[in-house]
Amino acid sequence: MELIKSISYSQDEILKNILYLYNQSKTFQVDPCYSKGNFYKEINRPEFCFDIFPAYDYVEKCDCRHLPFDRETIKSIIYDPPFLATTGKSLTSDDNNNIINKRFGVYPSELELFRFYEDSIKEFSRILVESGLLVIKCQDKISSGKQYISHKIILDYCEKYGFYCEDLFVLLAKNRLVADWQAKNQKHARKFHSYFLVLRKTKETKIIA
Repeated sequence: MELIKSISYSQDEILKNILYLYNQSKTFQVDPCYSKGNFYKEINRPEFCFDIFPAYDYVEKCDCRHLPFDRETIKSIIYDPPFLATTGKSLTSDDNNNIINKRFGVYPSELELFRFYEDSIKEFSRILVESGLLVIKCQDKISSGKQYISHKIILDYCEKYGFYCEDLFVLLAKNRLVADWQAKNQKHARKFHSYFLVLRKTKETKIIA
């Protein structure tokens, strides 16, 4: 078998490699932020699919901070949460400035977005069995001129709720959506990568009611 690398231009390749190395399964058990199901082009759909705004009949409406499972009953979760937050004028514009917001949706503030991340990870810790697998897709970003190293913040939350980072994969992008104002007023390097964090729930995890 070809050596598995930590970087790839293919999301499908990364997902298959994670399953091969860490799950020994054809897919994950739960996807709490299913959206359009873009993860499942080359791997099987999870047994349980949830979204706050379901796009398909087989996806159940549910907030990923309050999942319908008892404590320590789930073996694996893959989590692809929202990553944008703004209250700026780009939310109401009809030109290219709003193209990214329209595609991915936004939270009203960074504080609320990161609180959502923490509350979700706390819930995952509650429902995962010991040594259960949690895979998180995330990316760093610039918001209102401020640098957010989001993957580091998320890893800190994971450690707080008893997860150990087994691995980290980097998904490289050949191109990105770029708003007009980003091209004209660039102050930081444009992010052309995102992460897949591979985590295990440890024995030290406290049972969360």
